[in-house]
Amino acid sequence: MKIKFLLLGTSLSLIPQLTSAQCVATQDCETLGYTETSCNGGKGVKCPFGNKWACIGITAEQCSELGFIYTCSETGEIGVGKDCNGKYHECICDTSYKYSCSGTGYAGGTGAACGGKYAQCNCIAGYEWKDGSCQTMNGPQSELYYCNGVVVGVKASNMDFYVAMRDLGQMYESEARSKCAQYVFCGNLKGILPNKNQLLTVYNNKSRINSLLTTYGGIKLTESTYWTSSSSGYGGAYLLQMYNGKLTYHYITSSDDGSDYARPILTSW
Repeated sequence: MKIKFLLLGTSLSLIPQLTSAQCVATQDCETLGYTETSCNGGKGVKCPFGNKWACIGITAEQCSELGFIYTCSETGEIGVGKDCNGKYHECICDTSYKYSCSGTGYAGGTGAACGGKYAQCNCIAGYEWKDGSCQTMNGPQSELYYCNGVVVGVKASNMDFYVAMRDLGQMYESEARSKCAQYVFCGNLKGILPNKNQLLTVYNNKSRINSLLTTYGGIKLTESTYWTSSSSGYGGAYLLQMYNGKLTYHYITSSDDGSDYARPILTSW
C-alpha cells in the first residue's frame, strides 16, 4: 500500500507541469503559417492577432469569376497588383514605352508598340535618336559630315578629313586657294585646298567617295586634273590627274590656263 501511494503522489506532481506546457501559445502569425499580406479574391483565413493571411487554393475558373482575366504577356505589358494563377485584373505598359514616334524627323517606332507607344523611335535621314527624341544631325557621323541635317562632306572610313560635295569649277591656281579657303561647310567651318598627299588619298579612295557623293546628293569627282596646295618648286603648284593618280606641276608663267578643277576639304571641326 505504501508503494502504491508513493507512485500516485509522483504522477500527480507531474500534471501541473504538463498542463502548463500545453497552454503556452505563440502569437507570431508567420510562425503559425499566416504568411501572406492578402489573398486573391479574399480566399483565406486572417491571423486572429495580426494582419497576415493563410490563403486557400483557388482554381483558374474562380480567378476568372473574380475578374482576373488578363495574362499581361504582350510586348511591354506588366500586371497591376497581385496575380491570381498568373492572371491580373488589369495590364499596363512598362514606363519605358512612352514615345509616340510621330512628328518631324520620325520614321516610326523601333520594335513592337505597347498601348500605341514605343520604347524607342526610328529617325529619317538627317536626324538621330538622342536624349529621347529625333534630333537634327550636326557634325561628323562616321563617313558623313552633317550640317543641320544635310550631308555637306563625305570620306572613306580610313580618311581623317571630309571632301566637299561638289567641285568649285575650273580655275587658276590663285583662285583655287582663295575659293577653297572661303568655302563654308557649316557655320564658321571653312574649307582648304588639299595638299598633294591629301589629294592622293582622295584618289586612292575615289570609288567609295564617289559612291557616297552619289547617294547623298553630291557630284562625283571629275576625271580631270585637280589643284593641290603643295608647291612644285617651279613657281607653281602640283596638280593631280584624277583619272590615273599621277602628280604633275605647272610653270606659273606658262602652264596655268585656268582649266584645272578645285574641290575643298574639311580638316578640322
